[in-house]
Amino acid sequence: MIRVSRSFSVFGQCFFPWVENGLSASSGQIHREGDTVQIVCDAGYRLPNNQSSITCAEGGWSSSPKCSHSEGKCGPPPPIDNGDTTSFPLPVYLPGSIVEYQCQSYYELQGSSYIKCENGEWSEPPKCLDACVISEEIMKKYNIELKWSSGKKLYSKTDDTVEFRCRRGYRKKTPDHTFRATCQQGKVDYPACE
Repeated sequence: MIRVSRSFSVFGQCFFPWVENGLSASSGQIHREGDTVQIVCDAGYRLPNNQSSITCAEGGWSSSPKCSHSEGKCGPPPPIDNGDTTSFPLPVYLPGSIVEYQCQSYYELQGSSYIKCENGEWSEPPKCLDACVISEEIMKKYNIELKWSSGKKLYSKTDDTVEFRCRRGYRKKTPDHTFRATCQQGKVDYPACE
């Protein structure tokens, strides 16, 4: 049996060859313009752009019916909460590719801002830690105010320390050390006055 491994088209028809490194029920058949053929690639191989099918067009198949070795390539970088990549994601990245992340305003990046494609996997992406929002309403609830600022609202990053004091006419209800609070991933343990 002779296997033709080249595809060709004649007058709106496409001959479907045997698939290199994969298989298709359509191998060796002729298809009309507009027909779509499913291809299953062998393990470790992919069609261009991670497609699973190709279409017979006027000039031939929409892409080569050849499964290429995909070892080491990565798909799009993983999404992260409250952040994104600094460039538009591609469908496939070559080994050694590097992608940069950034966080939205008031979120703090934890970990490296870069990830790398190695052995078909992305390295660990960073996290964007919540900022602490200290508002006038919250401070009134605990009868406290900012010690070093007269502001009515404060945004504080994770691990930043914020100092409070009792509002005029109130006395400490919680221990002294609680009046020096640390922002921890969007949360602050507030001191209280009565």
